[in-house]
Amino acid sequence: MYTIAPDTALLIENAHIIDPSQEMDMIGSVLIENGKIAAIGLIAPEKLPAKLDRLNAAGLVIAPGLIDMRVFVGEPGFEHRESFKSATKAAAKGGVTTLVTMPDTDPVIDEMALVDFVQRRARDTGIVRVMPAAALTKGLLGQEMTEFGLLRQAGAIAFTDGRKSVMNAQVMRRALTYARDMDVLVMHHVEDAHLVDDGVMNEGETATRLGLKGIPLEAEVVMLERDMRLVQLTGGRYHAAQISCGASVDVIRHAKSNGLPITCGVSINHLSLNEIDIGFYRTFFKLSPPLRDENDRLACVDGIADGTIDVIVSSHDPQHVETKRHPFAEAENGAIGLETMLAVALRLYHNGDVSLLTLFRAMSTRPAEILGIPLGTLKVGAPADVIVVDIGRPWLVEAQKLHSRSKNTPFEDARLQGRVLLTFVGGNLVHQLEG
Repeated sequence: MYTIAPDTALLIENAHIIDPSQEMDMIGSVLIENGKIAAIGLIAPEKLPAKLDRLNAAGLVIAPGLIDMRVFVGEPGFEHRESFKSATKAAAKGGVTTLVTMPDTDPVIDEMALVDFVQRRARDTGIVRVMPAAALTKGLLGQEMTEFGLLRQAGAIAFTDGRKSVMNAQVMRRALTYARDMDVLVMHHVEDAHLVDDGVMNEGETATRLGLKGIPLEAEVVMLERDMRLVQLTGGRYHAAQISCGASVDVIRHAKSNGLPITCGVSINHLSLNEIDIGFYRTFFKLSPPLRDENDRLACVDGIADGTIDVIVSSHDPQHVETKRHPFAEAENGAIGLETMLAVALRLYHNGDVSLLTLFRAMSTRPAEILGIPLGTLKVGAPADVIVVDIGRPWLVEAQKLHSRSKNTPFEDARLQGRVLLTFVGGNLVHQLEG
């Protein structure tokens, strides 16, 4: 393991620097000193400190650590699925240096003491930054708002009901009004539960062929359209946690053209998979929202390329065997993704769909901007949350070798290209690839 002495700086030199916050795409060096970025680019020798370690990163990419805005961790209540210890190890291995955790736990994160618990537990057992999102409504029941002010004071970074949508438009209106007045972020899962009903995959020919009940894409679009109207009414800051179809991309594009304070995300699964991947009822591909058809996947890729979609998330949702080893219709939704998100996203780069700057903007710089945190950048003075990546290195996804306690990856046995070699958080090395 590579270690940095407290009084010694580290120069990572000859690297391909990718920093969207500075529109930087160049060969150069990054100097890390006292846990911060001390210099970047073409650094003159006379500006280097006397006590210095050097790391030659020729042929490698150095970029800001990834910020994942949608991560489900089982702690408290479901530690057998995932703990902060296992989740943060998985994150570090995948180049994710900051997690935003969802409040879908037992108990639900809807009180100050529970926000404090998450922060303390993550600090004591984790190795990357963990920022808890608090529940938007008490008990995630969609009926009564939580105490935004107190929860924010306790450390909540945003407000969401996680896997659930707020069906009551009046409750959502009030939430967005409070969000406007208190300058907090509302993150919403956009699915109309009544239209979803007992559907289990995307509605269409594939669902019919498999004999499974479908979910129309309108379940997402109708909820998204409603929320856009409520944002227009209230002016509250709004983030659609993940969209999955071309119609939703169009809704977001139109709303942004009208100047609404909205942003949105898409999961890496919906950028790289489609409904055909379900194959013969493979439950690791059962997600919410469901995987759509290929045209919708391509529309989401275009949305990332042109900036309509702001962020890429892993939507990391660990499910143990007792919730996944069922007939497709009875299995729980969700897939893990912390360790594979970057490598899968690099498929888009290798295929020529997006640039490296665009990818890292969506996974690092833009999430930081939306959350209002001083991360996602390699600017001088910023915390040294840094990853070193070999974007051409091939590897095989072996579920049993993943750090997550749950193994429900849709990319098992997939051949990916791109590995994180080093992950630094605040200048501390938290991951080094072996071999």
